Amino acid sequence: MAFDTGPGNMVIDALTKELTGGKQTYDRGGKIAASGKVNRALLDELLRDRYYRKHPPKSAGREQYGAEFVAKMKGSGAKLRDLIATATVLTAATVAMAIDRVIDGPLDLIVSGGGAHNPELVAHLTALLPRASIATSGDFGVDVDAKEAMAFAILAYETWRGRPSNVPSATGAKRAVLLGSVTPTRISSQL
Repeated sequence: MAFDTGPGNMVIDALTKELTGGKQTYDRGGKIAASGKVNRALLDELLRDRYYRKHPPKSAGREQYGAEFVAKMKGSGAKLRDLIATATVLTAATVAMAIDRVIDGPLDLIVSGGGAHNPELVAHLTALLPRASIATSGDFGVDVDAKEAMAFAILAYETWRGRPSNVPSATGAKRAVLLGSVTPTRISSQL
């Protein structure tokens, strides 16, 4: 089983980029979130979204958590630091809600990607999922920053071999299909 739980780091990253005038593209070490205060009223409003209660399969992306979502958060009038703190808790809360919907009892949670470098996010996950043993993919030999590159390499390999590689049970697609295309190119000798 696999499915999207919510915004991931997308909203945190967009707000961080705005706060820093583009000097930072993510909240390095969760320091900005740690310096802000969670806007509880805004968080409660955001958590009322029906998406979080929708059963898998489900998928999310910039169409849900892009510029319009960030503008909605900014419309609250809260300071950007507070919005980053709020978005960090939102991300952890949506992961915890999704896990609570599909898994009973103790669990092992393996964190990877940018979130693994954000102690604020991991601390919120730990607090919201006290029954979970939390580790990183690095603890199992998969670099936390390499997961996505590895996944795309696998997808490219499957496309090259002419095999479908989407997972309808995870995305809700109607059927398995070949992803992407292999397009021959000619390399010019006149570079």
